Amino acid sequence: MHETHPVVVIGAGPIGLAAAAHLIERGQEVRVLESGASAGSAISAWGHIKLFSTWRYNIDAASRRLLETPSGSYAGDWEAPRETRLPTGADMVSDYLHPLAAHPTMAPLISYGHRVTQVTRVTADGSGVDKTRSANRDDALFLIRAETENGLVDIEARAVIDASGTWDAPNPVGRSGIDAIGEPEARAVGFITSPLPDPLGTDQDALAGKTVLVMGAGHSAANMLLSLGRLRQQNPQTTILWGLRGKANPIRLYGGQAADELPARGQLGTRLRALVDNGEIEIVENMSVTRMQAGERLTVVLADGRRFDVDRLIPATGFRPDLGMHAELRLDIDSIVEAPTALGPLIDPEFHSCGTVTAHGERTLAHPEKNFYIVGMKSYGRAPTFLMATGYEQVRSIAAALSGDRTAADQLELILPETGVCTTDLGGSCDAPPTEPASCGTPEPAAASCCAAPQPVTIGFATGTQHGHTSLTAGHQRQE
Repeated sequence: MHETHPVVVIGAGPIGLAAAAHLIERGQEVRVLESGASAGSAISAWGHIKLFSTWRYNIDAASRRLLETPSGSYAGDWEAPRETRLPTGADMVSDYLHPLAAHPTMAPLISYGHRVTQVTRVTADGSGVDKTRSANRDDALFLIRAETENGLVDIEARAVIDASGTWDAPNPVGRSGIDAIGEPEARAVGFITSPLPDPLGTDQDALAGKTVLVMGAGHSAANMLLSLGRLRQQNPQTTILWGLRGKANPIRLYGGQAADELPARGQLGTRLRALVDNGEIEIVENMSVTRMQAGERLTVVLADGRRFDVDRLIPATGFRPDLGMHAELRLDIDSIVEAPTALGPLIDPEFHSCGTVTAHGERTLAHPEKNFYIVGMKSYGRAPTFLMATGYEQVRSIAAALSGDRTAADQLELILPETGVCTTDLGGSCDAPPTEPASCGTPEPAAASCCAAPQPVTIGFATGTQHGHTSLTAGHQRQE
């Protein structure tokens, strides 16, 4: 009914542009709204971080086909990066996302400087359709409101794919999922850094010779601690504290190490353990932060009364989805991880890692609001298990469904790790047995494509129950 209206994709990161590429390939009208000034603007904020997986696993198939296709004066001369090389975030932007966004077929479809603030519905004659109205709701258009440098604009669409990510919504440092008293003020005056600062680059002067507290138990924290360790070699006066909300467990702290299928990720635990054993990093257990006070330094007060004076606090505590823009839509959201309800039990970090999350597509991501989808990192809510290849499969399936190809939408394929070493958690907060790697941790965009493997996996779905939910679970059959 609304084929003259586009499918609007929110976000021009790797998953958003992949969604657009798949829709373009199927002849659909598309418009991409990006809040930043260029594609991959969120990734640019952590451009100094190296991904754990090689280029082979970080390029979407439809995006690759588009990049290799001539168009007008464009000769199709994009040179794919060497598949075995590990890219940094900056490499992802310069060698992949910017060329993809600049392709003559893609470029006219992207509107930069458009920050989406609200998504709702409206009838073809312009009548409003808020959350309470049910009559003919599925036939209504979507109304997307965005902030631009020229003011607010309203855009109509027949479908919406939200690939805006979670970079702008980091988890608080305070206990129990809320800010510590004084945390917003400490952030405002600069004592709390961005989630992924660059200790060896732009942030070196602010961190060298200082007392730095890193909060977090995932790969982001590990990356920061290793960078600070190198900074300390240059500036021995630098003091490094590693704050863990639970009690330290060496097996959880250092993960798969040499057994990890992705060497770059396995080396994190090995190198980090050496820094701790050598006394260059001090672990602070049970760091339940209740209050902060900003003065000449930042005083961090814990629930048990301990106090620490630090110069900088790095909050490698993960991210959460900001669903406020969708307040007028009917969403089916898991109450635990804040992902789509059918997806929630498949990614709950108390039970799953990126090595055990199965391929999922349009049916799993659908909401009561017809033709609306949340994809990519944001679709995983608070779970830390997202990998880029999963996001590419999500949008391939959704593009097929929006194009009327139900068979293709339901045919799910995904390359997954051959081992469960992806459960690596560098300081987990879950209750995994002490002899097993923990499978929970904190999400971090530098490891967004953290899991990939040389062996394909065939997914077979069956109905199961987990963590109080009934949903799709998967049986894996390895192809040897």
